Amino acid sequence: MTYSSQAGTSPRAAKWLRALGRWAFVLPVLLLNLVVVVIPSVAGLAVAFTDWTGYNVPSFVGLQNFQRLFQDGVFFLALKNNLVWTVMFLTAPIFVGLMGAYILSTIKRGQMVFRVIYFIPYVVASVVNTQMWRQLLNPRVGIGPLLAERGITFLDFPIFGTRETALFGVAFVDAWHFWGFLVVLYLSAMSSVDVELYEVARLDGASRFQQFRFVTLPSIRPTLVFTILMIIIWSSTTFDYVYMLTSGGPANASELMSTYLYDNAFNRFDAGYAATIGMMMSLWVALAVAGFVYLRRRGWEI
Repeated sequence: MTYSSQAGTSPRAAKWLRALGRWAFVLPVLLLNLVVVVIPSVAGLAVAFTDWTGYNVPSFVGLQNFQRLFQDGVFFLALKNNLVWTVMFLTAPIFVGLMGAYILSTIKRGQMVFRVIYFIPYVVASVVNTQMWRQLLNPRVGIGPLLAERGITFLDFPIFGTRETALFGVAFVDAWHFWGFLVVLYLSAMSSVDVELYEVARLDGASRFQQFRFVTLPSIRPTLVFTILMIIIWSSTTFDYVYMLTSGGPANASELMSTYLYDNAFNRFDAGYAATIGMMMSLWVALAVAGFVYLRRRGWEI
């Protein structure tokens, strides 16, 4: 006996009841997404066309904020720094993460201990990480002065206080905490690679590097592409390490779009202009996602 006959309802009514049940499960998530994501996004888009301090009544100014943005040298410096930051994180952490994961994949005993050790910096609060490295790289009592006493002077200068090195110093600290996460992620992907592929490669005379290049990398491509996409997206919103170590200084040398947005919104009380910068950050993410969607539609296996 069917449910509809038991309940005394028609098949059409039973179909509507089943659909209503499915929507009952989905509706809370949709409402949460509407309140947390959609409404703030639309509000931010509207604010970008206004002159608003965050306290007064917003006044519509049209495209004035966008005209100001394209004439703002600090914004373009922040955009350039974001591009440099992205390139750095698409190279060194991924390379070190892949090498570390591949080396760990050959360890059969005690591998979990190394996984935990590598992952610890990622779970430690960013405030703790930044304070630790602030002391280690302190120009008076850190590693630099200690090495300088022994004739090694290449670190004997204020890394976070020099325009030429501030951005790279912050990137180093952030990458130090991040690469262990990539090691664990890549190692998990490598553990699912069919061992018979390695056996066949060894029988064909492939070296360890050739096995890594022609077996490991193609097998973990989905994970690798996912991390590349996420790094591009995360690079547009990087904030905490830069803000805590340099606040975008000195002289905007380590300024990123996120820190420049924060400075305009909460220090200069220019919420309208800050919303315009936020739109540029959203455009960054949209272009990255659109690029990957385009490549998938072109038949790329990503």
